[in-house]
Amino acid sequence: MDRRGHRIRSVREDSIAWEEGVEPGMYLVSVNGTPVEDVFDYRFLMNDSHVDVLIAEENGEETLLSVDKDPDEDFGVEFENGLMDDYRSCCNRCIFCFIDQMPKGMRKTLYFKDDDSRLSFLQGNYVTLTNMDDHDLDRIIRYRMEPINISVQTTDPALRVRMLRNRFAGGLLPKMRRLKEAGIAMNGQIVLCRGWNDGAELDRTIRDLTAFLPEMQSVSVVPVGLSRFRDGLEDLEPFTPEDAAGVIDQIEGWQKKIWSRLEASYVPEPGEDTPDLMRGAPRHFVHASDEWYLLAGRPLPPADRYDGFLQYENGVGMLRLLQAESDAAISAFEEKAASGALEVKPRHVTSVCGTLAAPFIEEVMNKTAAAFPRIRVDVVPVVNHFFGESITVTGLVTGRDLIAALLERKRRGKDLGEEILVPVNMLRAGERVFLDDRTVEDVERETGLPVRVVWDSGEDTVRAALGLAPGKNEDRQTYE
Repeated sequence: MDRRGHRIRSVREDSIAWEEGVEPGMYLVSVNGTPVEDVFDYRFLMNDSHVDVLIAEENGEETLLSVDKDPDEDFGVEFENGLMDDYRSCCNRCIFCFIDQMPKGMRKTLYFKDDDSRLSFLQGNYVTLTNMDDHDLDRIIRYRMEPINISVQTTDPALRVRMLRNRFAGGLLPKMRRLKEAGIAMNGQIVLCRGWNDGAELDRTIRDLTAFLPEMQSVSVVPVGLSRFRDGLEDLEPFTPEDAAGVIDQIEGWQKKIWSRLEASYVPEPGEDTPDLMRGAPRHFVHASDEWYLLAGRPLPPADRYDGFLQYENGVGMLRLLQAESDAAISAFEEKAASGALEVKPRHVTSVCGTLAAPFIEEVMNKTAAAFPRIRVDVVPVVNHFFGESITVTGLVTGRDLIAALLERKRRGKDLGEEILVPVNMLRAGERVFLDDRTVEDVERETGLPVRVVWDSGEDTVRAALGLAPGKNEDRQTYE
């Protein structure tokens, strides 16, 4: 925020602001005499039928606009900073932080550690609550900024201080109680570190978090990611397949207990079609991410075990949902083809992904090819040499590793087909840039083939294989 207010980047034509003569480069100072701290203040204060908006020009000259409007009518401006405030950085030094495990020389935004509750609400980011005071909690409650996604790790105050390396990290539970008492929906995340917060400590954490039901809607348990750039950091050990099997057994045991407890006490409202989580509807509550099942060599749980995929962005049920969506899409396109409403032309393409998802992407593509024999899709799992081979998720594949994998395939005499399919979560949000600043255009130049960015749903995966237009044209909502 500038000392003059919040600088306006653009004004929508025919909007209220446009009609009032507001122009890009001007500043919003206050609404109804109240200074605007951030976007939540702005939205809250503007949600009225009459507002007095104080606007300042570059030279400091101020104009008070008295506006009558519908309560939910947009004023029509966009600000240079979408949050209308500085992003809050993390004050922790967590032993598992992936940002600390990145090499030097990458773009600056990749080294910014956010810990901003507003981004938790707007974009689903997880926050530790360590840098929040009573004023911040008051605003969350006042503006109903929910759900708030909380990076829990452990409910043992002393252990949390050690893991987050922040002497204030032990004050988590009182803040969560305040949110619960105000009826604010929450989701939790536990990054599991071997020998730290697993085993009996994980039992304790899950048990403690059940006290925050029903406001605490779900909890995910994900394994710590360990890159090869860990010099000078805490010595953490990777989980073994046997460890993963134990974690799954532990979590599934809790799922049964929690489901039975909630099922026994929940009374549906008359005519209720969808169980109300905020009234304590039955749910499994705690979930193991897909990585645990793949590491243990176990099949993924059925779709109904994921409680509506509340923890999808944490890799919980992502592959199961991909399977369900792609199966439905294949069936729908088969019906269209049979009726003559869809013509599928011969097509040979290469689809790339991280090694973790490769068997599932290959299954989707094989089913697609079986339904449409004129289609051929070769799946290339990209080994992560940049961060280390233990990093297997698609979202951390770099452009250089992707290009190397494709060129190696060509050197072995493998035909890449007519197009490369690249999943959107390999790219920076809203751009065509990989983590290492290689671009989609770099891939096209090196391979001599066009690249198609594939959106993150099973339907669009099938659409890309068939060469059909995407079903949506929007990017992930993420913050870097």
